[in-house]
Order: sequence, then C-alpha cells, then structure tokens
Amino acid sequence: MKEYKLTTPVSESEARGLKLGDVVYVSGHIFTSRDMAHLKYKALLESGDPLPKDFAGAAIFHAGPVCLKQPDGSWKLQLIGPTTSIRMEPYAEMVGKMGAKLIIGKGGMGDDTLAACAKYGYVYLQAAPGCAAKLAQGVKAVKDVTYFELGMPEALWDLEVENFGPLVVGMDSEGNSVYHSLKKAAIEKMEKDYPL
Repeated sequence: MKEYKLTTPVSESEARGLKLGDVVYVSGHIFTSRDMAHLKYKALLESGDPLPKDFAGAAIFHAGPVCLKQPDGSWKLQLIGPTTSIRMEPYAEMVGKMGAKLIIGKGGMGDDTLAACAKYGYVYLQAAPGCAAKLAQGVKAVKDVTYFELGMPEALWDLEVENFGPLVVGMDSEGNSVYHSLKKAAIEKMEKDYPL
C-alpha cells in the first residue's frame, strides 16, 4: 500500500498506477454528482450538447454537500460526505467516455464499473462514511454550482480542494475490487459456518 497526492486533472497513467488499498489525497477540483446530475449528462451527450464541466481527468464525488449562501452571494461548504455509489452503476461506461479518472463514494460499485475502470483507466476511491466534517476540511472553496434547481444534494458543485482525503482505492483498473473480495469471503465463511 502506497500513499499518493494527486492534482486534477489526473492523467490515465496516474490513475492506472493506483492499486487496491492505496491511500489518495486529491487537490485541484472535485465535481459532486449524484443520480440527477448523471441523468443530465446522459441527456446532454445524447443530444450532442456540451457538458457543464470538462470531465477529462476529473474527480467525481458521489456526494450531497451542505452549503450556506453568504451575504455576497457566494457559497460556503459546511459538510460533505459520500452517498451510496451503486445507484450510479448504470453510468459506468458514460463516465469513462467523459474522461473522469477518479470516482469517489461509498459502498463500492458493480461489474460494469469494474469493466469500465479497466477500459478507460479510472479508479473508485472509498471516502470514509460518517466523516463529513473531516472531509469538509479539505474543501477550500466552492467555485460554483450548476443545476441548483435540482436541490442542494443533487446539484453539481465545483469544489476547490487541497489534500482532500484520505481516500482508499477500492476498485482499480486491473479488475480488482475490495468489495467483490469481501463479498466472496463473507459467502465462503457463511457457507462454512452455516452449511445447508
């Protein structure tokens, strides 16, 4: 296990160099995106319209931040924690085509994401659940917000970050998934300890 400090945009070679269990800290920009934002991207790509951000080398965080609007109209982030990532599984191929290299969330993703990680050279990073205040310390500013009409959690927030983490590689570009390994080990133990 190694520790990496990456700055967005992240190159494909940097992402492919990350292995299961490596610890990652991210600086630069992180884009939050949940279910509704992914649906927006899909519709834009299908219609040939431009995406709201350049996702080449980007870090996409499955999260719904809590932000407060300031008197000058700017936003200040208060808390940010990961949301369950498996809901975004249908967009694995699309995210790869968009060029994102770091997907951040909790709970892992499925086989389609694992295949897309290998094909496009991106990785899935586990953010610690229940550490929203700690993770918020790595966010230096809210650059802007898109799709606010969807509601605060579902909007696309462009966050300027510095040493955001720690994040752990849960799925790499070589077909390895800690979530698959844990599931397999759990099933084997259950079958051994509780045979039918």
